[in-house]
Amino acid sequence: MKIVCIGGGPASLYFAILLKKRLPDAEIDIFEQNKADDTFGWGVVFSDETLGNFEAADPESFKSICDSFAYWTDIDTFYGGAKVTSTGHGFCGLARKQLLLILQARCRELGIRMSFEHVVENIDEMAANYDLVVAADGVNSKVRERYADSFQPDLDWRKCKFAWFGTTKKMSAFTFVFKETEWGLFQVHAYPFEEGRGTWIVECREETWRKAGLDKLNEEESAAFCHKLFAEHLEGEELLINRSMWRTFPTIRCGSWRHENVVLMGDSAHTAHFSIGSGTKLAMEDSIALADAVCANQDSVPKALEAYEDSRRVDVIKTQKAAQTSLEWFENSERYVGQSPERFVFNLMTRSKRITHDNLELRDPALVEKVDQIVAKESGQSADGAPQPAFLPFTMGDIEVRNRVVVSPMCQYSATDGVPDEWHLVHLGSRAVGGAGLVFTEMTNVTEDGRITPGCAGMYSDEQEAAWRKVVDFVHKHSNAKIGMQLAHAGRKASCSRPWEGDAPLESGAWPAIGPSAKPFDSDWPTPQAMDEAAMTRVKDAFVASAKRCLSAGFDVVELHMAHGYLLSSFLSPLSNERDDAYGGSLENRARYPLEVARAVREVWPKGKPLFARISATDWFDDEQRGFTVDEAVQVSKWLGEAGIDVIDVSTAGNAPESKPQYGRMYQVPFAERIRYEAGMPVMAVGAIQGLDHAHTIVGAGRADLCAIARGFLADPYMVQREAVRRDVKQYDFPPQYLAAKTVR
Repeated sequence: MKIVCIGGGPASLYFAILLKKRLPDAEIDIFEQNKADDTFGWGVVFSDETLGNFEAADPESFKSICDSFAYWTDIDTFYGGAKVTSTGHGFCGLARKQLLLILQARCRELGIRMSFEHVVENIDEMAANYDLVVAADGVNSKVRERYADSFQPDLDWRKCKFAWFGTTKKMSAFTFVFKETEWGLFQVHAYPFEEGRGTWIVECREETWRKAGLDKLNEEESAAFCHKLFAEHLEGEELLINRSMWRTFPTIRCGSWRHENVVLMGDSAHTAHFSIGSGTKLAMEDSIALADAVCANQDSVPKALEAYEDSRRVDVIKTQKAAQTSLEWFENSERYVGQSPERFVFNLMTRSKRITHDNLELRDPALVEKVDQIVAKESGQSADGAPQPAFLPFTMGDIEVRNRVVVSPMCQYSATDGVPDEWHLVHLGSRAVGGAGLVFTEMTNVTEDGRITPGCAGMYSDEQEAAWRKVVDFVHKHSNAKIGMQLAHAGRKASCSRPWEGDAPLESGAWPAIGPSAKPFDSDWPTPQAMDEAAMTRVKDAFVASAKRCLSAGFDVVELHMAHGYLLSSFLSPLSNERDDAYGGSLENRARYPLEVARAVREVWPKGKPLFARISATDWFDDEQRGFTVDEAVQVSKWLGEAGIDVIDVSTAGNAPESKPQYGRMYQVPFAERIRYEAGMPVMAVGAIQGLDHAHTIVGAGRADLCAIARGFLADPYMVQREAVRRDVKQYDFPPQYLAAKTVR
């Protein structure tokens, strides 16, 4: 087998080593455009968990790499005039140049041909003359560009500028520096990689970079500027340059990593922001997977490349998600200025979602205990014996919920003519008894034709109101939970079968649907009737009437459902609202009707009782500049606050079947956080919040005020009680019937 690797970085070198060991007869060429000892970075860093993979793959190179490592376990953060150290993390690093030399030496031992200062001009010729072409030619990959139709690259150029310097400063920890200046916030990512040498990356928003005049400075002048800026932290040591030009980081994703006998590896296929230190790790793990796939499929290169991509795709997606979340944290780090140093560091440590409250507590219990105390104190509670963040109370108007954990509205599709029954009593009652601070009913509709399915609950008749009163009375009598009702109208998504009966538009017994426009939800859905003024008045009045019934039934909270493509949500999104009158077109017009409903309900819902609004913060087409966007969600949240809404419940999607949310744990929290900071509104986060650990993390970092959990509560109605027992939370009140549970651990 003849194989060529384009690019002589760690990915190509390591792949060649692994393959040559297992297929000694393979002919492998590596072409690199730079000199053998050229490198345009400084150090590379690995975490402890990465190293096991490398040891198993090639013990010889692993030993040489380990012999060159600098090790450390601490992370030092300089912020707000303080230094906070977090311990227990486990990192190692070495000079990038040293890594290349080690891998090059190993290649020579194995008889792998390496050609330096060799630019590959004709990629098609390479593909014709070799059985396999491995493209590891970096961020600016010419191979990816040549076969772009197959690779389907997406390059997302981000909002910060960064310059990669070296330093003579001796460091014993991964170091972050956050420095406020007259131009904006600058931040440093730094770490040691050998005795007397370290990496010193300076990063800032592009607008800050321009205000500081850095766009007009050359490499030496930029280094001098940064040296002066961080003189206090460099302590007289030097900043070193090596093509330390200001760059913009691109997040690179490809629809495919293969074209015929050509395959992408490393940064040519995918990038991960340097803030999680995974670029070289990803590249070398690609090398291991590709070598495995080629050896297992020697008779078919296409099968080998398919197997390689299948084996790596999910892990790469996970790493890129974590890296993207971390990248966006640093893009927006200025919003956190004002947090106490320890809470800021907790926020920083948990930014990518890989480290959570409980995980950090295992690594650094002293820091987490201090953070818990600070969060409690900032919430108006005593720092002595402070519980974990999710157990802190939260006040809205005259209502105080005893903790930050909320049972999210979850449709049960089990009502009869809109009337809830024993199922709803047990469903909601058990979760209230189980310890949630606030329990929401399912989406409860304000009119009969506003139901999603025949089994959906309503709040438009005396019988329904009486049935709901039984649930409310049980919750109030047997628990300390508050209970809220989510009011809604399904709009154009009405008249469907239950999920377990097809989850599609009804074929018999259907009723007409309405919407802002005569546009069906999907191609095979019925066309709704566009609402005229009379219909809009009728539905608004129905919301008001239902809110009055909620008050009569004793509910503590009402939430208006403006999310997931239901009626009020469909007015907000241009994907579903095509009106050309005062209720369509501009954002102000699209928001007009939902705001009218909010104001009308606020007029009848007592001021001291909280009024929530759930919104879909994005249709997930922001990059295409269509649909309802996060920018618009921030503005609508401000308007909702002015209309009397107390809390924004932040979800996403639902207006268009082609939306593709980027699912993952806590995946909607960044939208809630942005609204919290930019709209200045209390927020409830929702979406794959998987339990109390996540809730502690979200509240502790200041990303949201409340955490709504749905599926987790379906699996475990008593998750809050279990956590209170495990943590021995003194502030938790057990129902007297369940006092014996205190001993169950």
